[in-house]
Amino acid sequence: MSGPEDKGKATVTEPAAKTAALGGEQPAAVKPVQIWAVVGAAILLLQLYVWIRWVSGPYFERVPAGPTEPPTAMKTILTVYTAGIVVLFPVSIWWFIVRPWRRERRITLDGMLIGAMGLMFFQDPLLNYFNTWCTYNTWMWNRGSWSSHIPGWVSPEEPGRQVAEPLLMNAPGYAYGVLLCTIAGCWVMRKVKARWPGMSNLRLIGVTAVIAFVFDFVMEGLVLMPMGLYSFPGSIQALSINAGTYYQWPVYEGLMWGGVQTGLCCLYYFTDDRGRTIAERGLDRVGGGFAKQQATRFLAIFAAVSVIFFAFYNLPAQWFGMHADPWPEDVLERSYFNGGICGAGSDMPCPDPALPMPRKGSGYINNEGELIMPEGVTVPEPVPFKDR
Repeated sequence: MSGPEDKGKATVTEPAAKTAALGGEQPAAVKPVQIWAVVGAAILLLQLYVWIRWVSGPYFERVPAGPTEPPTAMKTILTVYTAGIVVLFPVSIWWFIVRPWRRERRITLDGMLIGAMGLMFFQDPLLNYFNTWCTYNTWMWNRGSWSSHIPGWVSPEEPGRQVAEPLLMNAPGYAYGVLLCTIAGCWVMRKVKARWPGMSNLRLIGVTAVIAFVFDFVMEGLVLMPMGLYSFPGSIQALSINAGTYYQWPVYEGLMWGGVQTGLCCLYYFTDDRGRTIAERGLDRVGGGFAKQQATRFLAIFAAVSVIFFAFYNLPAQWFGMHADPWPEDVLERSYFNGGICGAGSDMPCPDPALPMPRKGSGYINNEGELIMPEGVTVPEPVPFKDR
């Protein structure tokens, strides 16, 4: 598994002697890889800023599970699953980064991707940006979330009462778990292309998207959600499988994450004759030595991975979040799925389309139907129209 250097991958050849053919050295121009790298650097700086504020601020606090005790089977499965994810993480670092480095004295695309996908984990809370419609099981070890430090964050939450990130599972899970899914997806793409060599790239991408959708249903809808890792309580139930349960799986989740996985597979599969992705085009013409080239390459790949996640998942997720259905009773009665943000034990009802959608720091309707304003704030007085 040394990346797209493997045989049998689709390649898009980039002319190697373009400069010479044009008659000598050409004026310096911005290369595509440099544009991607600037985007990647900006995203990385934002992430570091948010994470530093989180770790050093009041939101770096455990969100308790509440009075409801998860079933023994659920706790056992989550513990074993998390332990397996954690144990395999250093193995994946050795396999995808250390082992190729010792053999080739360079970081392969797989090594770049495991880092980029691990950092992509930053975007995980963003689906709740405007409205809370997905929650994690707070029985799992957590230190809250960095969500409130994301610029412009809207969903109401406070330290110790928010959608918490299960760090031990999600951080390594995004890093090597998504990479393994991408490698497997590219293996399928090669098999499909070998079986039908005349298939166009567009149709190949379409087949990949369908397979990614089915895989997501199996992985999320039939494994991760029933075992209690997380829930989509705000799913549009008419568009969900197992509607009304804590493991209801919205069909559009498969479309969104399937789109992300398809995009990552295409990034990995469609490389040039040097085994480089579309984000790395022009890397050979970047000066400054090996270290600068590799830093530029990583930032470019990280930008591409981040854009794919944001465009195919987090952008459309905002629309579905704003049109969420009432939370089912099967979630409301399980305190470990609400993070203390609403429902029993809180004076705020859980999101419901019949209620105004509060924002962080705004007034809200409490469980008795009364308007509760922030301390020291009153309802704005109406301003009369001018009489002209």
